[in-house]
Amino acid sequence: MTHPVPADLARFAEALAERAATETLPRFRDAADAQNKTPDRGYDPVTEADRQAERALRAAVADRFPDHAFLGEEDGASGGASPWRWVVDPVDGTRSFVCGVPVWSTLIALEYEGVPVHGVIDQPVLGQRWTGGMDNPALLNGDPARTSGCERLEDARLMITDIRTAPEGYLSESQAGRLAALWRRCRLLRQGLDSFAFGLVASGRMDLVVEAGLHWHDIAAVIPVVEAAGGTVTDWQGERPREGWDGTCIAASSLALAEAARAVMTA
Repeated sequence: MTHPVPADLARFAEALAERAATETLPRFRDAADAQNKTPDRGYDPVTEADRQAERALRAAVADRFPDHAFLGEEDGASGGASPWRWVVDPVDGTRSFVCGVPVWSTLIALEYEGVPVHGVIDQPVLGQRWTGGMDNPALLNGDPARTSGCERLEDARLMITDIRTAPEGYLSESQAGRLAALWRRCRLLRQGLDSFAFGLVASGRMDLVVEAGLHWHDIAAVIPVVEAAGGTVTDWQGERPREGWDGTCIAASSLALAEAARAVMTA
């Protein structure tokens, strides 16, 4: 279900990004406190920046909109009778964060009855913020953002966070094989850009992002931003992701490019 996004909620989404930055920026490149959440299944770090920023955003939502629900990566879901829900990942790309690489992002999504209707992708170190949704155009720092419109794999700039298989990477052996067939067809491949790459798709600097192993907090904010910029976000089967989906994602500058990618991966 689509629903108009009130202007005050769109503004509040950006205020949440600002609030997150007050917790993340002072801790960036000082991440000695990083802990591995999954020592038996590879490396999945969490830092005090993740924890403290999420707690600050949860408190801000509870104070301003006490009936709104909230979902965060670290502390999970909290209730709220309203059909509105905030889905946040204050540091998406914690591996980049602990390495001092400024391509991690703060992701803020606003849902209505489970459907993401507005999103913010914010990289505070570089000062780049993408916003957009069903009722709001895609913007980069307040200026219009638009995908490249690329339609051919041979012209496409592709990003995959990590082409390795689990537990070091995110992919199964089967998924890695399907993605290898894809990246060999594209003009160039970049790795390790995390959610920053979705913003680059929205502003025409990247054409295609293909991922697996994602969680809802990794993608909820991305969907409305990329769609508002003229792109498309689906799972590997071509369906718009919903919470509980299989964790796969194709974010493309055009429907034709997404279909071309799917064709290669299912050949």
